[in-house]
Amino acid sequence: MTEFSEIQHSRRLARLHAFMAERRGLVGDYLTAVSGSAGRLVFSLLYFVALANALTIAEFGLFATASAAGVMLSRILGFGFVSAVYRAATVRPKLIGLFTGGFIFLSVLSLPALALASWVTFAIFFDHEMPAAIFAVVIVSEALLWRPAELTVIVNNGMGQFGRASLLVIAGTLLRALAAVAFIFWHVRSLETWVWFYAAANAAALVLAVGFFYPRQPLRLKLRVYWRRLPDSLYVAGAEVLFYLQMELDKLLVLALGGPKLAGIYAIVMRLVDLTAIPIRTFTMMLVQKLMRTPELLARVLTRLGIEGAVFLVSTLTLLALALALHLYPGLLGSNVAEAAPLLILALCVPGLRNLVEYQAELLFARGQTFVRALNLALLAGLKAVLLTWLLARVTEVPDLVMALNGMFAALYLASALLTYSALRMPAKRF
Repeated sequence: MTEFSEIQHSRRLARLHAFMAERRGLVGDYLTAVSGSAGRLVFSLLYFVALANALTIAEFGLFATASAAGVMLSRILGFGFVSAVYRAATVRPKLIGLFTGGFIFLSVLSLPALALASWVTFAIFFDHEMPAAIFAVVIVSEALLWRPAELTVIVNNGMGQFGRASLLVIAGTLLRALAAVAFIFWHVRSLETWVWFYAAANAAALVLAVGFFYPRQPLRLKLRVYWRRLPDSLYVAGAEVLFYLQMELDKLLVLALGGPKLAGIYAIVMRLVDLTAIPIRTFTMMLVQKLMRTPELLARVLTRLGIEGAVFLVSTLTLLALALALHLYPGLLGSNVAEAAPLLILALCVPGLRNLVEYQAELLFARGQTFVRALNLALLAGLKAVLLTWLLARVTEVPDLVMALNGMFAALYLASALLTYSALRMPAKRF
């Protein structure tokens, strides 16, 4: 072998070693991050089973719907400035203290908007279903207690501290599960009592997050820095509200048009569907970070198709395994869940299609196309409202409704894909 050939061979080996080292690091990071998802999956299941069987089906439907509304409304907190903190943690971690100060400042300013939006949501969907005080406790739990704790997870993930983020995710989910188990043995089991258990669990998670997991950096205030990024944050806040609106709108409409009992059965089915998304979100989160640094990553069509195919396949197989387990052992997750378990197989394609819509929305966030993302999500929320209202007006049997959801989510996926991949032709916006 000539000297030139030896040099070429050495270079190829060096590139191969570098490629394998990068992939080993990526796989290691993913396994560390997904360990949090695995722990969250286990404790989420424990939390779900305990609560779904401690409350009546109608009470569970009311709480699940109010909680979904709270998650949606929590995105108003800080006017979406969570996105700026996350980008700082991912790209310029030395600025976390500066942007955290901005989040706290804007969170205080956002409280009147959060209160007004909560009142409107209550008046439209919950006024005749639950007392305002119960709804208010749920909103405080989701928006003022859990959302800041969630910011700690987001910041740690942005910094690449996946182990710490996973530990906090597990701890937060465990606290909720313990609250649900304690509630089972409480002498009064009602929705009015449960919401205080729920608030206590979220408060404990917030104390744990701030006290032990948030990066130790001095808080700083520079208003000119925040005003410059405020338009982008508002786009993110609007997009997040719209995203969760289109994700959770079905629960709100089922409650409004079908009542608490139907909402409860539907919430149980969709909660089981939601569990399939937990490991997928870990992959999406890491892909978003990669795209923030290298926006050209998804330039090839085959790469896009491969990722989407994997997301759909994993989601579908996960639901299929869960449906098979509940078919063989109907009482595995309790009597209330057993009532809804036979419907699960009818929603076989729903988790994959929902997860793909969520994944496509995150692609636009990763590329900084926040306004386009908000616009897309508004269109999808409107389309979902029209399709679901049409279904609820024409389908009277619950099994038929669950089966029809496959077609509805297929239509939403096709609309999302058309909007998202058209937008990806535009240049990405860097932080």
